[in-house]
Amino acid sequence: MTNGQFVSNCTADAMVRAAQSLKSGALVAFPTETVYGLGADATNAAAVARIYLVKGRPADHPLIVHVGDMQDIADWSDDIPDYAISLARAFWPGPMTLILKRSSLAQDFITGGQDTVGVRVPNHAVALALLNEFKKIGGKGIAAPSANRFGHVSPTTAQAVSDELSQYLAPEDLLLDGGPSLVGVESTIIDCTTESPKILRPGAITEEMVEEATQLNLSYDASEIRVSGSLENHYSPNAQVVLDISPESGDGFIADSSTPTPDGVIRLASPSNNEEFARILYTALRSADQQSLKRVVVQQPSGDDISVAIRDRLLRASRGR
Repeated sequence: MTNGQFVSNCTADAMVRAAQSLKSGALVAFPTETVYGLGADATNAAAVARIYLVKGRPADHPLIVHVGDMQDIADWSDDIPDYAISLARAFWPGPMTLILKRSSLAQDFITGGQDTVGVRVPNHAVALALLNEFKKIGGKGIAAPSANRFGHVSPTTAQAVSDELSQYLAPEDLLLDGGPSLVGVESTIIDCTTESPKILRPGAITEEMVEEATQLNLSYDASEIRVSGSLENHYSPNAQVVLDISPESGDGFIADSSTPTPDGVIRLASPSNNEEFARILYTALRSADQQSLKRVVVQQPSGDDISVAIRDRLLRASRGR
């Protein structure tokens, strides 16, 4: 890396050092099971402001606070409905963010000026070790959007973070390499501020899973709450993303492994199931840019599992930046 320090061996010492860096106001990029996050002390306005600067992110776009244990959400919200606790018990640590009424700890610089805050417990050994060390020295949580420039493809490896952000990071910032992210698309975001839960961003935790865990029907009412990744155009490579057409010679192509590659078409990924599709999607889109392809054709997966999240990301990617 040109700036920032690459901490590849995620030892106990490295976790202590990274936690202390966060406490001192530095940024730490770290792996989660969904994508890599760019973290700052969620109570430090100046550190959080640097996340926005490094990402080029609009100031009214709220951040998700990562905590190490479901008990820690009580710091961030004074109003946690029973069904939110049921969801936390069922799916944390895991790829799910809960939107709750904020406590006084959750300041405007985290919430984008809204009266709600997003919180999650990630399911990754490195992320949890970092959160645990941070808590030991008084840390309340780590604010962390995906570790990429705003609107671009989210990173699922440390190398992707380095490629995307190294020129924007400072010497005191750190990057923890925890291997490739296993889920590959961002967390399901669930609004828990009304009578019944509402999914604001699809992810690996599906509608059916939410309804089963809460024994409630999902709400589909319109929501005024702004959340990460909710803009119409997002998750976009430089290449144009086109959905569900036949690729032409020179196009990049992403489709399931049963779909053959036409002559002259550059195959970027051939996932054998929807979970693998999610895991490799962003790497494949990045690969298109590394090969300077002009266009990527994606045959979208069907179903009501994680494929809902994949189709959501692809629709936004297809609209460009």
